[in-house]
Parts: sequence; C-alpha cells; structure tokens
Amino acid sequence: MRSLILATLAVAAVFRAYGNPVTAAPAPAATAAPEAEDPFLWLEDVRGARAMAFVEKENARSLGVLESDPRYAEFESGALRVLEAQDRIPEPELIGEAVFNFWQDHAHVRGLWRRATPADYAAATPHWQDVLDLDALSAAEKANWVWKGANCPPPHYRRCLISLSDGGEDATTEREFDLPSARFVDDGFVLPKGKQSADWLDDDTLIVAREWKPGELTSSGYPYVVKILVRGQALDQAREVFRGQPTDVAVNPAVLHDGDGRRAVLIVRAVDFFSCEVFLLADDGRLVRLPLPPKADVLGMIDGQGIVVTRQDWTPAAGAEPIRQGSLVSIDFDAAARGSARPEVIFTPGPRQSVEQAAVTRDRLLAAVYDNVRGALVIFQRAGGRWTRQDLLRPENASVRIAAAGIASDRAYFAVETFLAPTKLLEADAAALAAREVKTLPARFDASELTVDQHQARSSDGEQIPYFVVHRKDWKLDGSNPTLLYAYGGFQVSMLPAYSATLGKLWLERGGAYVLANIRGGGEFGPAWHEAGLKTHRQLVFDDFAAVAKDLIARKITSPRRLGIRGGSNGGLLMGVEFNQRPELWRAVLIEVPLLDMLRYEKIGAGASWEAEYGSVDNPAERAFLAHISPYQNLRAGIAYPEPFFVTATSDDRVTPVHARKMAARMEALGLPFLFFENTNGGHAASANLREVAQRSALEFVYLVRKLMD
Repeated sequence: MRSLILATLAVAAVFRAYGNPVTAAPAPAATAAPEAEDPFLWLEDVRGARAMAFVEKENARSLGVLESDPRYAEFESGALRVLEAQDRIPEPELIGEAVFNFWQDHAHVRGLWRRATPADYAAATPHWQDVLDLDALSAAEKANWVWKGANCPPPHYRRCLISLSDGGEDATTEREFDLPSARFVDDGFVLPKGKQSADWLDDDTLIVAREWKPGELTSSGYPYVVKILVRGQALDQAREVFRGQPTDVAVNPAVLHDGDGRRAVLIVRAVDFFSCEVFLLADDGRLVRLPLPPKADVLGMIDGQGIVVTRQDWTPAAGAEPIRQGSLVSIDFDAAARGSARPEVIFTPGPRQSVEQAAVTRDRLLAAVYDNVRGALVIFQRAGGRWTRQDLLRPENASVRIAAAGIASDRAYFAVETFLAPTKLLEADAAALAAREVKTLPARFDASELTVDQHQARSSDGEQIPYFVVHRKDWKLDGSNPTLLYAYGGFQVSMLPAYSATLGKLWLERGGAYVLANIRGGGEFGPAWHEAGLKTHRQLVFDDFAAVAKDLIARKITSPRRLGIRGGSNGGLLMGVEFNQRPELWRAVLIEVPLLDMLRYEKIGAGASWEAEYGSVDNPAERAFLAHISPYQNLRAGIAYPEPFFVTATSDDRVTPVHARKMAARMEALGLPFLFFENTNGGHAASANLREVAQRSALEFVYLVRKLMD
C-alpha cells in the first residue's frame, strides 16, 4: 500500500555491529549536543526574520562566488536551451481516451495543461488543445501556483480535482474543474490548503482525508481522519467513515476502477512508512480489512482483482505456499468482502530481479521487470482463473519506464532510455502485444566518444555492489579523470540508467566521468536490498558507497583530488555522512535538500514519518546509532573537510531547509568553508520551473567544474 501513501507523503547482508570502527573516519563526538545546547535552533523558524537574514547573507556570498565564474552564464543558458527546447518529448498522461500533457517552456514558465487525441499525439507536430494555463491563472489570482496534478476519474472523465501548491509545497489546494468546458466549476468542490488526499466516489461525492479540526494531524503532519463530503456540504458537515491514530504516519482514501465499471473504495492506514492496514469500504458501509501482509502495495484493479506487490515474505494461510517478497499477486475484492479471498501469484522475481513498476490497462497488467539493473516490459493476462506472461520488450542494457496507462483501453506508453541514447517513447497495444515508436528525443550532447561500463565493488561485509561508469572511450586509467559519483540508498528507490541532457552537456561533454552506484537501501534487487540498510544497519549503506569510491580509486579511474559526490534528500544524508566519515576521499560534496540533524529529524517537517527507515531517538540503541552517524552533531574542528555546496528551498515542507541551514551555520561557527544556496520556491524539488532548474544546474556544475576540473 506504500504506492497509495507515497502519493500523499511525496515521495529505493546485515551490518554486524554499528560500533565497529569505520576506516579513515574522524572520531565521532563522544556525546551529541542536547537540544538545549543546540545554538542554531532559531534556524528552525523557517520564515522567521532572523533565519531569513542568515539565508540572504549566505545566498549573497555563495552566489557571488559561483555566478561570477565566467562559465556560469554559459552553463545557465545552455541548460535553459536544453530544458525549454520545443522538441522535447511531451510526457503523456491518459485520461479516458485522451492524451494529456503538462508543459513548461519560456512562454509558459508555470506551465500549460493541454490535451490531444492519441493519433494527433503520435504526429510529429501534435495539435494541442489548451485546458488550463497556470501562468494566466496565477496572474489573475495573484498567486504562486505550482502544478501538482489532476484526478479525473471514470466513467465520465468529466470532473477533475486539480491540485495546486503554493510555491511547490507538499500542502495543496484542491479545486473542482470541468474538463469539457475547461473551467473551474462555479461553487464546486474546494478543499483549502493542507496536506490532504481526496478521491471521487461519484460526480457529486468525495472521500477526503485532511485536517478537519485544527491540529487533527499525525505526528508526521498528515491526516488520519477520513470523511465523505457531498456536493453542497460545508466541510464541517462531512460524514466520518474512518479514524486512525495520531501516532500513525497517515490515513488516505483511494478509489480504484477496472475496465468493466467495477469500483473498490480503499482506506489505507499507514502505521509506519512501509507498513499498512488496508480496508475495503463496502457499498453497505462496512469496513473490511483486506487479508494482506503489512508491507505490500496495491497498484490497481483488473476484472475485480486487486493487483498487489508484496514487500515481505508472506504465507497467506496455514499450510499455504509461501509467497516471496517482491512478488506480484492478485486478490478478488468481492471475495475479500465476504471473507474468503485467496491470493493468486502472478509473478515471482529471481534473486537479482525486481518489479520496478506496474500499471493496469483495461484487460492487462504491465510491469517493468529488472534483471541486474536492466529493464524489460512484461504483460500479464488473467484467463480461466490463472495468469499468463508474455514479454513485449527487452532492450539491451536499457531502462524501461511505464509512462502512462489507463483502464479506458489497452493502450499504454512507455519510455526506453540509456545513459547515452536519447529517450524513445513507444505506444503499446497491450492486447495485441504490439508496440511502435511515436517520439524520440533528439541528441542533446555528443555521445560518440563515450561508453558505459558496469563494475562491482566489495563492501565491508563482502557484498558485491554494482555500479555504472559513463566515460570517454579514450580516457587514461591514471587517476586523473574528473568523476562525479551519485547514489541515493534509501526507501527502496532504485537508481536506473537514464538519459540526462544537462549532465551530458555540462559534464560529460567536458570530459567528466559519471558514476551511478546501486548501493543497498534502494530497490534494485527487491525488498531485501532495501531492508539490509534499515535503522542501525544503515552503516552498510554508507560502507557500500565508500566501497564504490575506493574501487574507482583502485582501478585508477579517478583519485580523491578528482572525485566529487552528489545526492539529494535521503541522498543528502548520505552525502553528509560521507563528508564526515571519509573526508579524505572527496574534493567536492554536493548536498541537496538534505537530512543532516538526525537527532531532531523526527521534529522537523515530515521527519516523524521516516522512523521506519532511520529509527527513533526514543529507542536507546537507535538513538546511539543516530548520534554516531548524524552529520550535524559530528562536525569537528581541525578536520580537513572538502568545501561542500548545500542546496535547499524555503518552501520545502517535507524535509525543510532547516537541516542545510543548521549544518552551514555550524560549519561557519567552526571556521569551515562551505557554499550555500536556498531557493524560495520549488518545495522538495528545490525548483518550481525550468528557469529555476537551469539556475540550480548552472550553480552546481560550476561548483563541480571548479573543484574537479580546474
């Protein structure tokens, strides 16, 4: 059920003993500073005058350094040309039989929501019909709207809930929109700003989770009360149908449909980030808990069958065959309502395989299945009470991503990409097992002299950690290659080969090498790969990353003088830890929208929702480990740290800018060098539009070039 949660919370071997010494690490602080002794708590007042004065001072200093570099203007204009190019692939979304797309360019900075027929979309120059101009809306309403999506359900696909964010926050305002007339509905549904989720029961009824009364939120800042709201009712007239606990992460409703008109109303109670209870709201008002393991994701519905991917090993009943974690299974919702459901196994992955994505069409289940971080598109069909499998596409050494699918037909769109080959978008007829290419991104950088290798590094416990290296064919293995190493290492998020125009243009074309590490904590090899790095076992994740760096150095691909690292969010925590534990390995450390104060992370933003990933300071063993690895608490005077670059955003209400601010302030107090940039917009993405993305890209690559190439 995590897929249903992440829509709102948005959103890849056991460490033997965390107290084991870490090679080449500076000694951790004997004790972490108690909250009362934290001199930078005032920076947690996100928009307070004193905190914003600090941000303005540090922005001015760092931008003065980076924007004055003669390469900055070239990088920014080059990135903007790539980002705003009119020949980009317009990302599809299927609503009924129509193809929708949200588009940003120089004329539509905030964005334009538009639609076309499938035939027109496949044309070289589609004829788009404008649906909603976000720039015009923001100007008319004097608002700072950022697009967060639209929910336009079957069977009529007429009414939508449009999600709009103030500056990119996770908190949204929900407004009813009429698709045929392309207008907001007069006196229609409006859900005021908040962290909330809502879905349609019918054209006149919503099921909603939100802060109904002041303070009625979980400790993670998400709703736990679900009510039904009928057209014409005020919010205080809505009827309650479910109430979780304030200690939950969140409670969210979701309405699933299949191609035959069936509907399943689910309520998902997330007791932690990965574990849930899922209830079926029957037509007679009964709540029936589905017989699913706590760690599982509901993905959709076909022919009345709920499609589920398991995240843990599961024996459904006494004497039943065990179902391996990472498997696709189906469950009959009608039978579940009667208390007699039995799961059917659709697909069980092998030891180095994972189901990265799955989506339903009218009659088929599509899945992106990966084998050793290489993708294939697989189609499953249920007939005669059993599921059959057929492979539609298995490209060589490429990623496969499901871009759009819907239950109105068996049409779907999927993308194929590699590090060096421009993205291709294909239209698939899942029923006919046919696919045709409809869009190809023009090459954005010269890849003719580049190639890709895949290696493995041995981690601290002997596990082999795969990683990709993108580099020039004529490079020399003498340790002189400027190299950027990237990883994430958490929340079962997989790092897959992808075509990045800005990386190619601003880094690879200039002779830089790029490394993508598939460290534990991610989902590249299924749930076990993620679980190996949870809580007090997380040092394994950090050791995996360092092992890749040491392998790069041992192969003479690069050297500490030419090696830089980059990561964001959970990857920002990874960067902070590597910065602290192994400062001698890096010349550049790019830390984006990070977690860094791990002794207070549960009290900052949505931090309490991540206890299942990181542990809690309320648990003595977990607190000891967090104190041991927390970047903020373990900064030391007299250590030869590299100069890091912190990038964050004021409007990030998920991780918040607090972590980066406090780390920077502590470094300043210790006389340590750093660079810092806090964008006001963008939320957790740190960029709300393509111009802000171009600015951030230019700042970051100027920093990397100065550190690693000069």
